This record gives sequence, structure tokens and C-alpha cells, in this order.
Amino acid sequence: MGGFFGVSSKEDCIRDVFYGTDYHSHLGTQRGGMAALSNDGCFTHFIHDIRNAQFRSKFEHDLNRMSGQNAIGVISDYEDQPLIINSRHGRYAIATVGVVQNAAALETEACRHGVHFSEMSGNEVNPTELIAHLINQGTDFADGIQKAQAAIDGSSSILLLTREGIYAARDRLGRTPVIIGKKEGAYAVALESCSFPNLEFNYKRELGPGEVVCITPDGVVQKKEPDTPMQICSFLWIYFGYPASTYEGQNAEDVRNRCGEMLARRDNVEADCVCGIPDSGIAHAIGYAHASGLPYRRAFVKYTPTWPRSFMPQNQQERKRVAKMKLIPVREIINGKRLLFCEDSIVRGTQLQDAIQRLYAEYGAKEVHMRPACPPLLHGCKFLNFSRSRSVDDLAARTAIKELEAGEYKHLEEYADATTQRYRNMVEVIRKRLNLTSLRFQTLDDMVQAIGLPREKLCTYCWDGHEPACASCPTHRGQPLNIKRRGSGPA
Repeated sequence: MGGFFGVSSKEDCIRDVFYGTDYHSHLGTQRGGMAALSNDGCFTHFIHDIRNAQFRSKFEHDLNRMSGQNAIGVISDYEDQPLIINSRHGRYAIATVGVVQNAAALETEACRHGVHFSEMSGNEVNPTELIAHLINQGTDFADGIQKAQAAIDGSSSILLLTREGIYAARDRLGRTPVIIGKKEGAYAVALESCSFPNLEFNYKRELGPGEVVCITPDGVVQKKEPDTPMQICSFLWIYFGYPASTYEGQNAEDVRNRCGEMLARRDNVEADCVCGIPDSGIAHAIGYAHASGLPYRRAFVKYTPTWPRSFMPQNQQERKRVAKMKLIPVREIINGKRLLFCEDSIVRGTQLQDAIQRLYAEYGAKEVHMRPACPPLLHGCKFLNFSRSRSVDDLAARTAIKELEAGEYKHLEEYADATTQRYRNMVEVIRKRLNLTSLRFQTLDDMVQAIGLPREKLCTYCWDGHEPACASCPTHRGQPLNIKRRGSGPA
């Protein structure tokens, strides 16, 4: 997914940006970058590979080579950034969060008009450079950002480090948060509000969908008013977001506790204790334990010093090994017990399947019950690069549907509806494949209620295939905003 952090200050801000960017490390797996604008008007930037090392360890040696009162940092799950761009508006650094689904078409159109791109990864143009090209077509930075967002099919929140200040723009439908913080003599902008307190920034406000501002040490100047429609990613609360962060007034840890409580209220299973799959499953499990009266125990303890993220290795076999290495079972809690686990979600289920088998075969679990905090995932995310490298065919729900429908994807709307027999059949196939004693997913209505925002303000595409049609995006240009229901073919 990715995340960014920027500061405009009356004093040198490099260390604030360094630590603030580090607080976004859980959001990306590929690249980390920082860019600074020094007092003499020169840009300095560094980009490092963070697939097998933490952001801090890669950038500590760069800090003494950077200086400036304005700087930005970014954690990326795909491309190199921030980039330094020269344009008719002057030089600037750019960082983005999102995905450009129509990148190939935009690239073709640009090249047809004589534009060339230098930041290539394989056969693909760096999407951040592509967005910069779109911005350069505007009459100024604010106009260019609006033109870029209107041209993108997907999503894009943007930071520009310029000599005027830091331009910050939230995605046109607000799929990712962009949050402003303030302390004496400085303003900050971030995706995660948890990056503010320890750097002594106080929460000021969130940008609205499509809002564009320019940030200087003296204040925040609005360049474009926010739009009304919003489709913020629900997975921020279920999984992506850091527990200490708050989006649209709803804290991630609170929401996860409420999700667990919702699961417990609809459950009647008998178990000896409630456990969470680390890390994000823990908060859901605490909520479940509180509502059910069952004791909360740690059947798995996560070892983080050298195994921070299981999805970093590109090789699937190595990913499975890392996932195993970082979760250490506690035999004394598992042996002979009926265990109920809360998890944020079941995506493919391959790592979970291995863990469940170990609970039975190696550690003597009597029963293993699973309660995911969200519904079965039926569609691959096309807005925030979630599970970018995974095929939609690998989703546990899709695998079950294919088995039930003789190798086809049919009746997806029924499979997304927890009241139908097809849904129940799908869940039963997943349960058997994972060798669970019982499996019950959170319903979409309960998940939305736990988040605490109106459903029309949330993106629920990966569960129900619903997406907004809006007048300004390339796919639906000229149509009114509404909820578009996708057909029953593959996402």
C-alpha cells in the first residue's frame, strides 16, 4: 500500500521526517525514500531497498548528508520514490500512495506526444513519474494535481516538495487518509496519525477527498476544496492501519476491539480461551474475549527482532518459512485445549493452513476455531495495491467457489451474501480445507457497524465488488455518483 510523511518547519526537519517516515514502515515492503530541500534551494534525495532490512537501518547514514526546513519521506510497496522532477513549474520532489490502473493507456498517450520516461521497472513505467508527468500539464501545481487525479483510474494521494512549500493532496475519493499535524514552528502531513505524538505534533485535521493544500511553517493554505463523496479503505481499520492511528474519527484499535465484540455476540461456540493471530488479530481477540467472558491467552508469540514481515520475500516457499519462523507456539497453552482464534482476514489461507496443522500435530490442540474479523475476500483490490502480486484466483473464497461451481466463478453476489446457502457452502469448503473445528466470518453489516462510518463512505470492493461510479474518473466520466454492482465474472 505505502505511506508518506512530510514536514515544513522554521528549523531543520530532517530527523522529524526520518522518524515520521519510519512510523509508516508497516505499510510497504519494497522501497523507502527521503527528499529534502536545503536552504540554498538544492534538492537531496535517497532511495533504498527495504525488502530485507528496516527503514531506519538503511537511512541512518544518510541523515548527516541531508539538511533543510522542508522534507518528505515515503515507504513504497512497489516503485522507487520520491523522485526529483524538473518541470515548467520548477523543480520538485514527488511521493505518491495508490495505484494507477490505466497506467499503460496514459503512458501510450504521453509517448504519442513526445514524452519520455526514465524511471522503468521491468517493462513498466514508474507510476510516480507518470503522475508527475500529468501534474506537469497543469497551469500550476494545484491545477496539475487535479488534472492528474482526474485522469487516474485507481487512486492517488500525493506529496510535492516545492520551493513554495509542501503540496499535499488526498485521493479523489479519499481511499487513503492524509492528516495534518502541528507543533510550534512546524506543520507535518502524514498518512498515519500515530506518527505525530512522539514527534510532538498535535493532530490538526484530515484533508477531505480530493482536497489540495500547500503547507509552510506558517500554516496550511487550501488550494482546492474537498469533494463530498468518500470511499475510504475499510481495511485500514481491519488490518493495514497501525493500532494507535485514527482515521475519520475512528481509532484502529477501538474498531478492532468492536469487531471482536461483534463476532462474540453472534457466536455460541464452547472454547477454553481466545487467542489472536499476531499482530492485528490480537485486538480483535481482546474484543471477543471481553464480550464473551472467555480468557484471552497468547497461543502464538511473535518474534520481531529479525522477522518483522512475512510477505517481504518474493519466493513463496521463503515467505512460508519466514511466516513460520516469526510465530512461536506456546505448548503449555495449546496442548489439550479448545482454542478460538481471531484473525484480521483470510486471504489465501496457505500460511494459516500450515499453522493450524502444527497446532494439531505438533502441539496437541484439541479443537481450533477461527473467527476472521471481516467477510471472505472475493475480489482483488484495484485501488491500493493490496496483495498486488497475488492472483484473485488464489483467494481462499475464490478457490472454494471454483470447487463448488465446477471450475467457474458464478453467482458471486450470492456468495457475498451471508444469508444464502451458497455463502454457507463456500465457508464450509474453506473450513474443511483449513482443517478447522469451526469457521465463522464477520458479516459485512457488522464490520461496517464496528468501523462506525456510514457504509456509503467506505470502500468494501474486495468483499462485495461494489465500487462508485463518478463523473470525474476516466472509467465513468459523465455518470452520477452511485454504487455500481459488478457482474458475476472474475474481478
